[in-house]
Amino acid sequence: MCRSIKTLREPYVPEVTRADVEAAALQYVRKISGFRAPAAHNAAAFDAAVAAVAEATATLLDQLVVRGGSHQPTAKA
Repeated sequence: MCRSIKTLREPYVPEVTRADVEAAALQYVRKISGFRAPAAHNAAAFDAAVAAVAEATATLLDQLVVRGGSHQPTAKA
């Protein structure tokens, strides 16, 4: 597990920003790919993966229902 990725749902985080989602996506892609920053020939694939993971994360957080908590949609770009 990547220790720099924090939980982004309530009650752990009262408000999730798009920047929070993108930072988590970037950390995930870095961990999976093994690259902190990709070489120029891999940059497009790396950036596309970060965008896809960020979108999937935002969708997940928007659809989660937390017992005893209020539903607060994630910031969208």
